[in-house]
Amino acid sequence: MQITVKTEISASLTQVWNLYTSPAHIIHWNAASPDWHTTSATVDLKVGGQFCYHMAAKDGSFGFDFAGTWTVVEPCTRLEYTFGERTASVLFRQQADVVVVTVTFEAETQHSIEQQQAGWQAILNNFARYVAANS
Repeated sequence: MQITVKTEISASLTQVWNLYTSPAHIIHWNAASPDWHTTSATVDLKVGGQFCYHMAAKDGSFGFDFAGTWTVVEPCTRLEYTFGERTASVLFRQQADVVVVTVTFEAETQHSIEQQQAGWQAILNNFARYVAANS
């Protein structure tokens, strides 16, 4: 099963792409709730390159690496990657005065579809707020 989340951002396509793919920025927006954060991020943005975002509860009770391999890198247009046994894609589309960012990913079985969709949407919403604050 695939899940899709999306947001619209009032910024240039280049700026949205850069803030989405730069480790220096990822650590500021990649969290689903205020009690979580990304403590480090590495990105080798090329086909076959790796990425790793260390996500952790701010109270130190839990953390994990969200890591994978880029399978498609089309600057300012599309990213695709594998993470574990699953895949995801991120599309960047200029529409009038906004950039639409759409993320589609394969669901896992540990959490409900609703929880997964809410978590990934929350991260994307944080990204949109970060871009707005840095435009």
